[in-house]
Amino acid sequence: MIAYLKKLQFLLPIISPILVTSCARVFHDNDYKAYFGGEIINPNSKNVFLCRDNEIIDTIELDKNNRFFTEYDSLTPGMYTFKHEPEYQYIYFGKNDSLMIRLNTHEFDNSLTFCGRGDEKNNFLIELFLKNEDDKNAGFDIYDYDLKKFENKIDADFKEKNAFYERRKEDINWDEDFDVYAKSMLEMPYLAQKEVYPLAHKFRTGQEVCKILPKDYYAFRKNIDFNNEKLTHFSPFVRYLTSMMNNVTCSKDGNNKSLENNIKKLDVADSIFTNQKIKNAVLNNIAFMYMLEDQNMLNNKKFLDKYFKLCTDKEKQKEIKKIAEATQTMSPGKPLQKVGLINPKGEKVDFNSILKQNTVVYFWTSEAQSHMESVHKRASELKAKYPDWDFIAVNIDDTNETWKATLHKYNLSENELHAVDFKEIKDKWVITKIHRAMLINVDGTINNGFVSLFDASFDKYLMKK
Repeated sequence: MIAYLKKLQFLLPIISPILVTSCARVFHDNDYKAYFGGEIINPNSKNVFLCRDNEIIDTIELDKNNRFFTEYDSLTPGMYTFKHEPEYQYIYFGKNDSLMIRLNTHEFDNSLTFCGRGDEKNNFLIELFLKNEDDKNAGFDIYDYDLKKFENKIDADFKEKNAFYERRKEDINWDEDFDVYAKSMLEMPYLAQKEVYPLAHKFRTGQEVCKILPKDYYAFRKNIDFNNEKLTHFSPFVRYLTSMMNNVTCSKDGNNKSLENNIKKLDVADSIFTNQKIKNAVLNNIAFMYMLEDQNMLNNKKFLDKYFKLCTDKEKQKEIKKIAEATQTMSPGKPLQKVGLINPKGEKVDFNSILKQNTVVYFWTSEAQSHMESVHKRASELKAKYPDWDFIAVNIDDTNETWKATLHKYNLSENELHAVDFKEIKDKWVITKIHRAMLINVDGTINNGFVSLFDASFDKYLMKK
């Protein structure tokens, strides 16, 4: 609470008189006027984007003091996002809310504070989001636990967060519409852990648990509203669905990359989701992930035929086709496309010119701290074990300043590069997930464009040389 009050003191000088008076104003039933403003410290660009359902509805320009303020004659109540590239965060507007934000891009989520009419709900969401992030960044050791210890741990964490949710719900007295998002932010990360456990436990320990789980282990699925359209683009819900769909093919062989298992995922999605909008979103995610795993042209055709039969979103179909075509440029034997890269000295780097031997390229961002630490540790272990391979880390998504600050903080300097243009590297190297690595031959051709340092069989790739 003290920290919150200190942040509030910083916010007070930038609050518009309109914002303050709007809190006391009497609004009519048909009046949906709302206000949005704030200050961005260390901005990455001159714009803030207000979005709904992943679509930009307003582009707001920062003034010379890096502040912004806008009035909406009519703003439909509900969940929105605001973006200041490359970051985004949620913002909930109730009827006639007047919200101000203040944040520092160097600590985007941790520094974010809301003030004004409707601020308590939004400050609750960011607090709960940060609690979830802390749990996620604590590491993946919980998936090493046996089932009883694992459930005891996540149940204890959930109980604490649920108590926080109940207190704030009573204090703020929010409406049912907001509660849909609040409960999803509370419950979905917890339930996603339960979905992840069987596969993660086998991956990390080699122990198969799919066949010995209690019969009621997945009973919680019966209470989930899979067809609530409000949650279609809400990330806690989407991440849960991703975890669940990866887990529905939990089997003895644990092979989630096979054509058969991914077609099974499409069938399960078709049977579970009656809301076509949500069904399309899930089908698109399954297709998106599959296209990065299986580079067999015959398999791709079989999979895509099934996907196109079930999905009705023509625009997303075009995107999946584009990804399918892009992955072919990453086929073994093809030259790795050139992208803009710089080294810690700020010098431009031609990737092919620094290849001295066969090389493993892996990716990281400071936004995924736990992964950043574990992937560097894993690369160091593999380098010591396989000195005939080089290992190069490529930072994506961060600003140049954030990247350099992270290098300094963690004493990283050797074989570190930074992607100049995230969109370019995303499109040319088909970077869509951080848990990704590439094996590049010394001549600059691709050995394997879609692997992970954490694959149980990764060592086999390095021994094949």
